[in-house]
Amino acid sequence: MIERREGWEGNDRANEGERDLFPQLKPGVEILDAKTKDKLCFLDKVRPLHKYYPQWYAARQSIRLDPKGKSLKDEDVLQHLPVGTTATFYFRDLGAQISWVTVFLTEYGGPLLLYLMFYFRVPFIYAPKYDFTTSKHWVVHLACMCHSFHYLKRLLETLFVHRFSHGTMPLRNIFKNCTYYWGFAAWMAYYINHPLYTPPTIYGEQQVRIALIIFLFCQVGNFSIHIALRNLRPPGSKTRKIPYPTKNPFTWIFLLVSCPNYTYELGSWFGFTLMTQCLPVAFFTAVGFIQMTVWAKGKHRSYLKEFRDYPPLRSPILPFVL
Repeated sequence: MIERREGWEGNDRANEGERDLFPQLKPGVEILDAKTKDKLCFLDKVRPLHKYYPQWYAARQSIRLDPKGKSLKDEDVLQHLPVGTTATFYFRDLGAQISWVTVFLTEYGGPLLLYLMFYFRVPFIYAPKYDFTTSKHWVVHLACMCHSFHYLKRLLETLFVHRFSHGTMPLRNIFKNCTYYWGFAAWMAYYINHPLYTPPTIYGEQQVRIALIIFLFCQVGNFSIHIALRNLRPPGSKTRKIPYPTKNPFTWIFLLVSCPNYTYELGSWFGFTLMTQCLPVAFFTAVGFIQMTVWAKGKHRSYLKEFRDYPPLRSPILPFVL
């Protein structure tokens, strides 16, 4: 987190003699607990905090200049921070950590398996007479293929496409995220694969075909955006750049939207809702839209703050609207 060089003098006016007479001027780093303000340790040499407290390994440490301030970045250097001869920092335990890859694989793998259990109507889900039977409606089989394709795509992107700026996240997030994804997947799958499910009747096959086109178009668009964002960050770096359209037509939406990956994600679930005409799917789409809007607005504000030349016509998630 913080580079500490032995022999660094935070105050050029403090020479060796003065430090002998005034030991309080001896340069170092004082670490206080952000909640209790209790002193945890004093570092006067290059020695990581977890050497004193092994349970607080590097990934779960948050070091701040102010108890309620933002965490310092890994690349921050002590000499460049606004501190005096003795630097005082505040420590906050982020809790047990788990890798982003593990979280994503778990939260995406669950919906894939759960949906297939309902699709194949394994025992103890529906009445015994329906065990391992199949639906007579072709839209049910199409919905299963689309849902499975979506989560297989997410799993493969996690393994081979995404580059994460942070290696870990709090362990508690995996329970929260899995409850969200797994719960909604089971709720949707129960009704779509139910023996009494009825497909769209107002527009029938035409509605399903239009919905399939929307779904596939947005899936390709979402993948294209992920590839474009991946190419902005070289392997092993935390470089941040303004994303711009590439030769791929699916990325041209960057002209109007800061987070088109969320725009395409929303479009995919809108298509899936139209295809299945199922209330739980519509509810999942609405909740996802709210959450992705929050994320998109946050990222849009971050872009505006970080880049002075950020394109002014862009909206967070929906062109000219939101």
